[in-house]
Amino acid sequence: MKITIFGSGYVGLVTGACLAEAGNHVVCVDVDPRKVEMLSRGEVPIHEPGLDEMITRNQAKGRLRFTLDAAEGVAHGLFQMIAVGTPPDEDGSADLKYVLEVASTIARHMTDYKVVITKSTVPTGTADKVRAALVDTLRARGAAVEFDVVSNPEFLKEGAAINDFMKPDRIIIGTDNPRTTELMRALYEPFTRNHDRLIVMDIRSAELTKYAANAMLATKISFMNEMANLAERLGADVEKVRLGIGSDPRIGYSFIYPGVGYGGSCFPKDVQALERSARAVGYESSILDAVEAVNARQKRVLHEKILAHFGGRIAGRTIAVWGLAFKPNTDDMREAPSRVLLEALWEEGARVRAYDPVAMNEARRVFGARSDLVLCESMEAALAGADALAIVTEWQEFRSPDFDGIRAALAEPVIFDGRNLYDPQLMSRFGFTYYGIGRGARVPTPAD
Repeated sequence: MKITIFGSGYVGLVTGACLAEAGNHVVCVDVDPRKVEMLSRGEVPIHEPGLDEMITRNQAKGRLRFTLDAAEGVAHGLFQMIAVGTPPDEDGSADLKYVLEVASTIARHMTDYKVVITKSTVPTGTADKVRAALVDTLRARGAAVEFDVVSNPEFLKEGAAINDFMKPDRIIIGTDNPRTTELMRALYEPFTRNHDRLIVMDIRSAELTKYAANAMLATKISFMNEMANLAERLGADVEKVRLGIGSDPRIGYSFIYPGVGYGGSCFPKDVQALERSARAVGYESSILDAVEAVNARQKRVLHEKILAHFGGRIAGRTIAVWGLAFKPNTDDMREAPSRVLLEALWEEGARVRAYDPVAMNEARRVFGARSDLVLCESMEAALAGADALAIVTEWQEFRSPDFDGIRAALAEPVIFDGRNLYDPQLMSRFGFTYYGIGRGARVPTPAD
């Protein structure tokens, strides 16, 4: 099949590469000349395991190419996928400017039937606006060209997106035309051979499903962080509580890991946008408000623990930070808890030595050059001259470090574990003062 994707960001690149991998011919259209040039050379501007190789392989086979030419893209594909960004507007609602611009662009150039598909995460009712933009532009041209609009939201986890696309747990299709249902079924048939994963529904329900899914997962995270904060004050261990409730199949173990809050490009933006959508129709969503408030507070927890340990004064101290990306296996630092922590430490006059396995270039872009930040080439180098260690991202390489080496490198053997990677009793035996999230009172060291 011939497919055109507008937008070569995270969703567009993963979608294009995976569809090409299945044997389709894909053209990705973008407005950024530098990005198109990079991608055409096989240079991928984001970190996603397996994506570089998949893009290079399908470019070499002639199934995937990148262009600035919108007219070429519209002419190419029966399927026209919109995968551009929907950044938060000033009030937190999703900005649909780029989505609607693409819809108008498609209508300006189309000469035959197209299936226009929204892959971008958009508020309920966006498909109506996309259809109106198509109709208005076609009318201005004096053209009568048939089209259908479909909602096909993505459910890709950063760090596991290739597997999510190639082996989906569900494919949501929102359509009002049986013909497009069959076309979409044919498009996704290579990914559903073992089991039919397609769930077909009306367009508005499909649009809301994406927001509801992300809001539900964010709710689980914020709820568990609330339990962690309560456990800490009651002298309980939230990790034991997590095992106890996760064993209930109605709850499960996914997304109930306490920590320093969620980040990234999806959960913060989508919870805000859904909350604003609720207000727009006169409904006050108390749960969504609480999820957002708890997450904002949780991002400050590690800083508060550091400040309390050092008696409220950390000016002149150096904190080693392991992990800058909002989660492992990505370089994405959008809304990352690390950004809140570093800004708070700097505001108190502290210095930071930081390391992340893949997000160092992104950190340089985000923070720029500053005298109170040293970006280190290894986790060991980040410890040099530091007064304490703070762990913000649960990268695999942080899970079993050389604890003797850590203790020897730090001016004071204290660890602030924002992801509960370590066992408090083990830390005590190694001579550390250890602060986790929701692990009860501070674990005393043998020296105590």
